[in-house]
Amino acid sequence: MAMVRVVPDVSGLDKPFDYAVPPELRAIRPGTVVRVPLHGRTVSGWVVADGIEPEGGLELKAVAAVAGLGPPPEVVDLTAWVAWRWAGPRRALLRAASPPRRLSALPVPPAPGPLPAVPPGPLARAAEAALAQPGRPGLLVPGPATDPLDAVLAACARAGGAVVVLVPSVGWAERLRARLARRGLAVAGSWAEAAAGWPVVVGTRSGAFAPVSRLGAAVVLDAHDEAYREQRSPQFDAATVLAERCRRAGAPCLLVSATPDLAQLVAARRVEVPRELVRRGWPAVRVVDRRLADPRTGRYSEELVRVARAEHPHPVVVVHHRRGRGRLLACAHCGELARCERCGHSVGEVGEDGARLGCATCSLERPRLCLACGNLRLKVLRVGVSRVREELAALLGREVGEVTAEHEELPATPVMVGTEAVLHRLRRASVVAFVDFDLHLLAPRLAAGEHSLALLARAGRLVGGRGSPGAGVVLVQTRLPDHEVLAAAVAGDPDVFLRPELELRRQLALPPFGALAELHGPGAAEYAAALGLDGAPLDADRWLVRASGHRELCDRLAARPRGPAVRVVVDPASV
Repeated sequence: MAMVRVVPDVSGLDKPFDYAVPPELRAIRPGTVVRVPLHGRTVSGWVVADGIEPEGGLELKAVAAVAGLGPPPEVVDLTAWVAWRWAGPRRALLRAASPPRRLSALPVPPAPGPLPAVPPGPLARAAEAALAQPGRPGLLVPGPATDPLDAVLAACARAGGAVVVLVPSVGWAERLRARLARRGLAVAGSWAEAAAGWPVVVGTRSGAFAPVSRLGAAVVLDAHDEAYREQRSPQFDAATVLAERCRRAGAPCLLVSATPDLAQLVAARRVEVPRELVRRGWPAVRVVDRRLADPRTGRYSEELVRVARAEHPHPVVVVHHRRGRGRLLACAHCGELARCERCGHSVGEVGEDGARLGCATCSLERPRLCLACGNLRLKVLRVGVSRVREELAALLGREVGEVTAEHEELPATPVMVGTEAVLHRLRRASVVAFVDFDLHLLAPRLAAGEHSLALLARAGRLVGGRGSPGAGVVLVQTRLPDHEVLAAAVAGDPDVFLRPELELRRQLALPPFGALAELHGPGAAEYAAALGLDGAPLDADRWLVRASGHRELCDRLAARPRGPAVRVVVDPASV
């Protein structure tokens, strides 16, 4: 009798079990969703392997029934790698790769149509060059306002199988499907259509597990976007997952990003985009130095007030990071920010009386004073979005709307104040102004610079590239006007920041030249010691461990099972 291995769809249980297959259910294969007996009840699960050799003397229970279609065998194998790479339960991945409801049959696929012609533009030519060599992802770095459609069409024109395209948001996916359909391409709109053989699949994060039978090529737009990172365990990165899937299938993978993260720069093969095309795709960025600003002007510069009062065809968007990551202080005498002398991140008040300053990144403490001039008077720079809206409304004498993730509708006002959420919910703006960009530049996280540059790129997409008619401007208020991130945005060249940052990471053996994992929970300290890796406490129940690479890190994590009191996050974004 045939034997299969099944991962039950049971919360808290991530262990496979072996079952016998009755003769009437011979069509079972890896990925099939089945019903199996488990501890006195019948539960659903996924077949993850067949042809299993039973252990001697054991009498296996039989599969009760076939419940429906599941992911193809190659995706089932991929979930095992993802569970190892991000140290999480395989069950969650199999669920993400399965249809949202039970399916027993697939629709009839459309008749093959003619492939689209490759567009004649420089972006399409660069995409063709990147797609010509499968095995290692190709990377294009155009300007943020550059339309990436030509890169997608180039992939569709040369693919020998289905093309999977990932985008960061559902709205973008719907718009891209419509644009491709207008060009005569059949684009899958559901899991069933993707599995049935529609030639193009456009999706968000879970699209990395799209059930296509033969993968011809893959494209990831805005490959740096944090939306590709799953928030539940295992916290996988969809762009990395899709690149691994392409490697296994021998299919080309194309990453497109105006601000690629450093891991992508190392892992991918970069194909140069014409410099002038890149520069035209970046917005006009105006940096306002606030170090020696007249204190009577408050937190809003004359430049910001002037552009906010003017009439524009599109809204003026004012961005303020209300949450912050600790207090941000500046010297009341010289205006310099209070920064850590070891790592350069911001420092905040520590202790009950706030008499000392401490760094949340490296835990260094020092007396409460300015390192630039020695002055003891430091002022706190911290306000919320609601306060900014009230102040601007009074200052401008006009209605100002507020936008955060909690607001369902966008206000119909000429000026809007919001968190980063406003940059993802608007399609167009005449001006994007950052009230205090230093909150992003000095955030206590390793990727603060990368995230800050991505924010400017996102703002640039709203106002348009400097080469487009009617383009707006990005206004940045800062006390760090010479920061490499701002220099890169002003020049329209992300390498101004990325290259020195990559070299610094190399010298410090930090990702992508090393691997990190964050351990949470009461047993984090004991588990960190058991792993035998370099580690350091972040707080009472939070540890950080480091290895020379992901193979060493993930093998250690897989070899030492942990209890329920410890949660593991590989490649933590918060560190």
